[in-house]
Amino acid sequence: MRQDSLPAGFYVHVPFCVKKCAYCDFVSFPNREGDILRYLSALVAEMDLRAPLPRIDTVFFGGGTPSLPPPDFVPAVLEALRARTEIEPGAEITCEANPGTLTAEHVLAWKRAGVNRLSIGAQAAQESLLETLGRLHRWRDVEEAAALWGDARSLSLDLMYGLPGQTQGEWEGTLAAAVALRPGHLSCYSLIVEEDTPLSHSIETGTLGLPDEDAERAMYGAAVEKLAVAGYRHYEVSNWARGNRVCLHNLHTWQRREYVGIGCAAASFVAGRRTVNLQELDRYMLCVEHGELPLTDRVLLSREDALYEELMLGLRLTEGVELSREAWERYGAKLRAMRGLVEVSGRAVRLTSRGMDVMNAVLVELMELR
Repeated sequence: MRQDSLPAGFYVHVPFCVKKCAYCDFVSFPNREGDILRYLSALVAEMDLRAPLPRIDTVFFGGGTPSLPPPDFVPAVLEALRARTEIEPGAEITCEANPGTLTAEHVLAWKRAGVNRLSIGAQAAQESLLETLGRLHRWRDVEEAAALWGDARSLSLDLMYGLPGQTQGEWEGTLAAAVALRPGHLSCYSLIVEEDTPLSHSIETGTLGLPDEDAERAMYGAAVEKLAVAGYRHYEVSNWARGNRVCLHNLHTWQRREYVGIGCAAASFVAGRRTVNLQELDRYMLCVEHGELPLTDRVLLSREDALYEELMLGLRLTEGVELSREAWERYGAKLRAMRGLVEVSGRAVRLTSRGMDVMNAVLVELMELR
């Protein structure tokens, strides 16, 4: 299944943040701005440890908060990357940003360096919900960040539903506020309550309560309906695009294209092997400074795992996936039997709207054949 002739994606993890959000279990570190220059050197050193790097056609800076380091941080990483491999002409280069930390200096420096896509963690339009999530921004900050970026077509907004205390009306209000900014891309994610976060503790003690399953599914249904009316194409279970403004970096991941990740906690998928870097910031930097790849986990996928990934990732896409002959031999009979949930044409399979709504249950059933 390796697609050697195709360029790879490249992910850079920027683990710095102002404050941990109440729901966040991502690898990020507040009050560590003093380590930014050292971390930049470590990223460049890791590139050298991974040489030779493949050709690249997507770059994604995620976090953490990539807009927290100084404006020249992202350009410095891109300059080092270009010195070590080919970034294809017209490559998609995305930076995540948190409202309130993005400045005009960031935008100018990033665009000059070739960044051509901005992803803003907007989450909700209501101040009370943002406070519940522990977010520092307000919706006016989202609007100001969008205005600073200046090109709605290359703007993506992340939104969240299923939040504690969130009503259907509030979710539809968030959708309306987002659509009013006319971003080229929208991601709508259901809240996942991670263990040992402040939010999980509040829910366990009864301080906060979540919408029930029916309410959450109604919110997802509202996103499907209202974004279609607004001209957005639903191309992946949680993602919508206006015109052709899909996120190529993530699309390649769902298509099982290879990608290289650098930085603490960054994941890679190369030659059928998945690896994950050390999560602790100090251990990551020390490891790289001693000339060692900072890997904490290495998994060479079995054939069975690879075939299941091909199916599982492909079914996330609304257009589905054309299965390899081997994957079809393993899963075809089961897929044909899942009437009303899966559409089958030859070896091409896709979830119906009902199947997309209960995708997790479908994947659990298919997992039994792994």
